[in-house]
Amino acid sequence: MKSAAFRDLAILIARVGIGVIFVAHGWQKFFTMGIDKTQVAFEGMGAPVPDISAIVAATIELVGGFALIAGVATPIAGILLFLNMVGAFAIVHWDKGIFVSEGGYELVLALGVGSLLIAATGAGRFSVDGILGGRSSARSRA
Repeated sequence: MKSAAFRDLAILIARVGIGVIFVAHGWQKFFTMGIDKTQVAFEGMGAPVPDISAIVAATIELVGGFALIAGVATPIAGILLFLNMVGAFAIVHWDKGIFVSEGGYELVLALGVGSLLIAATGAGRFSVDGILGGRSSARSRA
């Protein structure tokens, strides 16, 4: 479909869906598990500098997820979320196969490439970026 309205609606749905998942994971790291337990988990997974990397990952997921939902600073949020998922893939999931049920990388792959795609396409008209006419809106690229 070549309809601008369809494109912007599809981007909105993708942003919100992916953003909600990232917010949930960032929230889990900060508030459900707590950052102390998250740091211990990161250490157990072999993450570098787990005391810092756990905070960085949780912050990127929580703030980046909200940014995707609102459609604000979308290219920056999308790239940071993509890089966060590259880290999760490389440190934890790459050697466990694709299926998440076996600790595999299907979720981090889907979230990562989805975030990258949103960074590349922009937030669309139905976003803070789109309303403000920022460079990250699909409308400004049309």
